[in-house]
Amino acid sequence: MTEQYVLDLQEADGTQIAVVGGKGAQLGGLSRIEGIRVPGGFCVTTDAFRRIMTQAPSIDERLDRLARLDPDDREAVRTLSAEIRRIIEGVVVPGDLAAAITRALAGLGERAACAVRSSATAEDLPTASFAGQQDTYLNVVGPAAVLRHVSRCWASLFTERAVTYRRRNGIDHRTVRMAVVVQRMVLPHASGVLFTADPVTGNRKVATVDAGFGLGEALVSGLVNPDVFTVRDGEVVAGAIAAKPRAVHALPGGGTREVAIDPRRQEQPALTDAQAVRLVRLGRRIEAHFGCPQDIEWCLADDGFQIVQSRPITTLFPVPESGDRENHVYLSVGHQQMMTDPMKPLGISVWQLTAMAPMHEAGGRLFVDATRRLASPASRAGLLDVVGRGDPLIRDALETVLARGDFVPSLPDAGPGRPSADGAPAAIATDPAVVTELIERSRASVAALERDIRTKTGPALFDFLLESFEEHKRALGDPLSFRAVMAGMEATWWLNDKLWEWLGEKNAADTLTLSAPGNVTSEMGLALLDVADVIRPRPEVVAFLRGAPDDGFLDELAELPGGTEARDAIEAYLDRFGMRCAGEIDITRPRWRERPTMLVPAILDNVQNFEPGAAERRFEQGRHKARKKEHEVLSRLRALPDGDRKADETERMIDRVRTFIGYREYPKYGIVSRYFIYKRALLEEAERLVRAGVLPEKEDIFYLTFQELHDVVRSDRVDGRLVQERKDAFRSYHALTPPRVLTSDGEAVTGTYRRDGVPAGALIGLPVSAGTVEGRARVVLDMARADLEAGDILVTTFTDPSWSPLFVGIAGLVTEVGGLMTHGAVIAREYGLPAVVGVEQATRLIRDGQRIRVHGTGGYVEILP
Repeated sequence: MTEQYVLDLQEADGTQIAVVGGKGAQLGGLSRIEGIRVPGGFCVTTDAFRRIMTQAPSIDERLDRLARLDPDDREAVRTLSAEIRRIIEGVVVPGDLAAAITRALAGLGERAACAVRSSATAEDLPTASFAGQQDTYLNVVGPAAVLRHVSRCWASLFTERAVTYRRRNGIDHRTVRMAVVVQRMVLPHASGVLFTADPVTGNRKVATVDAGFGLGEALVSGLVNPDVFTVRDGEVVAGAIAAKPRAVHALPGGGTREVAIDPRRQEQPALTDAQAVRLVRLGRRIEAHFGCPQDIEWCLADDGFQIVQSRPITTLFPVPESGDRENHVYLSVGHQQMMTDPMKPLGISVWQLTAMAPMHEAGGRLFVDATRRLASPASRAGLLDVVGRGDPLIRDALETVLARGDFVPSLPDAGPGRPSADGAPAAIATDPAVVTELIERSRASVAALERDIRTKTGPALFDFLLESFEEHKRALGDPLSFRAVMAGMEATWWLNDKLWEWLGEKNAADTLTLSAPGNVTSEMGLALLDVADVIRPRPEVVAFLRGAPDDGFLDELAELPGGTEARDAIEAYLDRFGMRCAGEIDITRPRWRERPTMLVPAILDNVQNFEPGAAERRFEQGRHKARKKEHEVLSRLRALPDGDRKADETERMIDRVRTFIGYREYPKYGIVSRYFIYKRALLEEAERLVRAGVLPEKEDIFYLTFQELHDVVRSDRVDGRLVQERKDAFRSYHALTPPRVLTSDGEAVTGTYRRDGVPAGALIGLPVSAGTVEGRARVVLDMARADLEAGDILVTTFTDPSWSPLFVGIAGLVTEVGGLMTHGAVIAREYGLPAVVGVEQATRLIRDGQRIRVHGTGGYVEILP
């Protein structure tokens, strides 16, 4: 194939990223949009870059070294990337390549002033913008100068920031090529950036224009603050005009310089309101062409606006598809389920098929549409009450949306809300036999599923699973189960509300529910202490586990002294809890049974930090504290006016909460038990597809929806490109932070804690487990990498039930996500750990190893000197 070194910008489009890079492809696409003006120019293609790289064979060895470097080792990255840049800039441009560039330059005017701009093949893409990662040179005049700056652009593929950015986004240095865009220079009166969606809130109906005098370099470099225009529905709704004492202008012979602005002009707007509105109209046209919100660089010259770059805004959280043009308010499912990481397509679709309410996907996360419940006054009050008790930030965000008046329409009452905490709890007898019956029902249902699925394969398996999903929902929606869960929650609310009112006692239910019976999640943590008791007296086993075994280690244990007993203890634990894992609502996540090494750090911590019999002692200590607290509360109540009645009611509620609060965790256990059975059956089908040559890897099924996988099994054909696209999208979703509340306009509505009496500088959150503790913060983002000692305070993003084994060895808990009745809060109370959840950016603001003080009653965290 003949190499093509130069391509006219107007010939480039989105199909040619591999040839002209992301910026070149975007500019070519822009030049085709009616009414959009783009400065003329050409692309020096990636063929030219590839040829230059072949002239420098010593780069290969350095690229190998670069791939092995830790991206956080900034000094090593800086040194090696500088070496690579020097080599590339030192390569003499071959004569025929130089001639092709010079001929193209003549078409612009040989002495025309040009902008010479990097255009990498992994740049300006929907999932990674690479904004500012490579170099641009302005007002370059003459062929020699253009050739010199083209070489610099090639070398800028290996700037320190570009290398680090690629590593953090999982992009191989060798797969990226550099094209260079050469365009006629625009000498503008004003320039700046247009965001077709609000880059802070994400609102797609709001556009923001930043503007300054002269070249945009003054804004990019921070030389001056921009004028900012906020445009919505065709009018400027807010504006801030900055003092602009300096600007960057082009010099006649090439290059640029800073110039002082006449004091009389400094506070004049760089654009009129009418110009800002006209610019936004152009931006909307560009956005429509590319199909997503854009970050657009523009110039205003004598004859109007010219567009010099447009890239996707990659930081916006996607909006769920609604199928209509009505307003919608979405609540994050992940914040309720303690799993805000992205889910793979199979995990999303299985959750949707087994959920009790319709779920909407966006950014690899799930949302429920709360619009109708918010529109009806009665159901609105109930919803706000429930979410407010669980997560005040969600309630505050919803109230912010409602306060706007016109976003959520008012509808007739859709039905009653939740009874207030002062009303009678749900009509169910306080009888432990109710819980026993519910657990037996769940076990029988799971056993029947495991028995019946064994004979199902191929399309018949999928028909069976669809029927099983209906049984799954029936079990999940069991009215008796729902009443039992609500009875425990409402008794908790009643105790906290009444004992605060009568005794001034905050969160009294935290102590009264210690060691409540039947909590399968807290039992999971205590049971791992029992496993440690078996392993502790067997030094060969402990040493083996410390040697970082692989996932087949259970078979190897039997060869060690005492290894058979250790293996049996771990196997028994996995028989009961092996279906669990971090992020377990996503069926595609590896379970402990699949990767038992994930439990090894927690087992070793238990071996080191606890004495034998710790599980039983902890449970008995919790029960003793609860009984003591009950006696104290009832004695204080009886001393009050009308005290006997208050004490009798409270005693009944304590009995009720201890009867039902442990069951709160069981429905999730049942869900996850069924999920593991579904998963194993689907993976067996995946293995058949791999043997048949349909799939390269069995895990590829995780990137298909349930229905798509069903179709693959029927047809024995798969769309490999779709699987790869899904993998790329899933990787990009990790960079997105899901909002608690999201509107159909794309606005991520952030709630605020509205509370007084918190010390200055403290991090505010939601108090979910009483007490105060001071200790070393351990910031842990992956349970399998936890290294905890007695007295440590766990700081993490979220905790689902799988984190419970770590709770037995810590002194306190701080999370970014959580609510009063979410799993981490329930288990923290069960174990008597002071805990504050919903602390925004806790894992960034608290450094690993810092000493902190957790105020589990007051709901804040102090970072100590």
